[in-house]
Amino acid sequence: MIALAMNNIKKTFGIDTILENISFSINEGERIGLVGSNGAGKTTLFKIITGELDYDNGEIYFGKDLTIGYLAQNTEIATTNTLLEEVLTVFEGVMVLEKEIRILEHEISDAGAKEDFTLLDRLMKQYSLKTEEFTKINGYAYNSEAKGILIGLGFKEEDFSKEVRMLSGGEKTRLMLGKLLLKKPDILLLDEPTNHLDTDSVQWLESFLKQYRGTIFVISHDRYFLDELTNKTYELFSRELKIYNGNYSFYVKQRLVDEEIALKTYEENQSQIKRQQEVIDKLKAFGREKQVKRARSREKLLDKMEKVEKPNYLKKKAKITFNTKIKSGKDVMKIRSVSKSYGERTLFSEVNLDIYREEKIALIGPNGAGKSTLFNILLGEDKNFEGEITFGTNVLPVYFDQDRDDLNHEVNILDEVWSTYPHIKEADLRSMLGAFLFFGDDVFKLVGTLSGGEKARISLLKLMLSDSNFLFLDEPTNHLDIESKEVLEDALCAYEGTVFVISHDRYFLNKVPDKILVLENQEIKEYFGNYDYYMEKKAMEKAAKEFENQTEDSSTKTQLKVQRKKDKEKEKEERKLKKQLTDTENRIHAIEQQITDLDHELCKEEVYSNPEKSMEITDLKTALNNELGDLLELWEKLLEEVN
Repeated sequence: MIALAMNNIKKTFGIDTILENISFSINEGERIGLVGSNGAGKTTLFKIITGELDYDNGEIYFGKDLTIGYLAQNTEIATTNTLLEEVLTVFEGVMVLEKEIRILEHEISDAGAKEDFTLLDRLMKQYSLKTEEFTKINGYAYNSEAKGILIGLGFKEEDFSKEVRMLSGGEKTRLMLGKLLLKKPDILLLDEPTNHLDTDSVQWLESFLKQYRGTIFVISHDRYFLDELTNKTYELFSRELKIYNGNYSFYVKQRLVDEEIALKTYEENQSQIKRQQEVIDKLKAFGREKQVKRARSREKLLDKMEKVEKPNYLKKKAKITFNTKIKSGKDVMKIRSVSKSYGERTLFSEVNLDIYREEKIALIGPNGAGKSTLFNILLGEDKNFEGEITFGTNVLPVYFDQDRDDLNHEVNILDEVWSTYPHIKEADLRSMLGAFLFFGDDVFKLVGTLSGGEKARISLLKLMLSDSNFLFLDEPTNHLDIESKEVLEDALCAYEGTVFVISHDRYFLNKVPDKILVLENQEIKEYFGNYDYYMEKKAMEKAAKEFENQTEDSSTKTQLKVQRKKDKEKEKEERKLKKQLTDTENRIHAIEQQITDLDHELCKEEVYSNPEKSMEITDLKTALNNELGDLLELWEKLLEEVN
């Protein structure tokens, strides 16, 4: 079954055509990755699907009764709600219906006491319809369902009371994703869902989406994420869309094949045209009427000949080269006993590090662990800390801020760079901007109107011009398209200075750094290798710890006997819990069936015309609903204990 289809969609902004002849169809349950350079129109396409933007020509088809959920980039939620309150807004209709049912119960009771059978009949019919709808939408368990989703997304129960405005970018993304999942849309549109998520959250998201029953259409620059999730890839390039029947790695390989074929076809066509033109020129050179007629005849054939356009797949890439003005000493930075706290909350304590010339160091860890705070301390922006920091000889640090606070949004691109480096001639600066894909009048665009990737390219240019020998980079690949990421990775690998980078990009972490620092549980651990090496060492440490625990547990026969006894008791307790869980589930199903049967009873004339019988059944149903609520809470608790 087709979930979503487009036919010849065209979209323009003024005189600029963004999308042209976009046609595709997505079947229910498919996982589609949408790739393309920044500015290619990916987010525009999503907004057309959701109805946020109109389109000029074409048709859009949606499967019957299918719902769409959209997770946009740069999620901002203007609310004073707590985390749990915000999630529960998804169930606003359910909660309204619940209140209506409670009101109806009181009205039925009053009508029965007054023996107003006409009113009672009308109220009972309303009550039956509303309770049936309430049961259908799982109204008796919405609160538990909301909490379960939040816990599944990595939140803890103590987070439920946090105000939304206090959440980090990654937490807000998870919150919005949680609201989407609770709505259970048939089609999920996800625009850069891994932005601002830490590595653990990205891995969780991959696993969760693999199990999602609906259709997924995702924009992402995370190459690993696309490979793990998608089974088809759409590429937007030069206003058009091309379809590849495989994940991102398949797309890369197939695109290379397609490019080679396109180039060969073009070259053969050009060769044929050249040969025909040479023959025509020779025939004309004879100057005789017969040869001239033959030349004209061949010219007509040449005009009718199919012309293959030059392939436009050769995308322009930013040219990034980081140079050092002077060489620093071998010892770049010494960090001794550095600690940082906010009141009673300690971010990190007693951090000791030595950073040496030409090292490429990555700092990773969960969101909120204090990575950016540590950067601010090392750069002298935050002076409220304990410990000592010493720079080496001739060290020239510079900072790449993920929030782009280094940019003035009120000026144009040319003036933004010129204000920092006024000594550069305009012609030279425009040439440099061209190398970063800002051509012609592009340089007069206001910085505030640019996309995230375009702003990142300006910051990278300013970084390149700084001639620094110590780069602090906070999430440098965020908002960059894949080609720009690869160019940046190559430039950093060739850089002769020192690099200290915060990143969640697993591919980047494998290619660039030679040392991984993990900030977790208020301390930093060093791993001398790339991300894969860190993961291997982490697995080895876990295995060694498990072996050590096993060795300690088996050190004496007495301890073994005690352990076996504990294991048997644990197994017995687990069996008891599982039986209790099964019994609870069976009781829940039985009560739900009883409630349904009672609803049918209340609709019978011999019941609703008898006030005493009607009240008896209504009271019984209320008691069952209360018992059902208690059982659902018990079931949730037992489920957590069993797992």
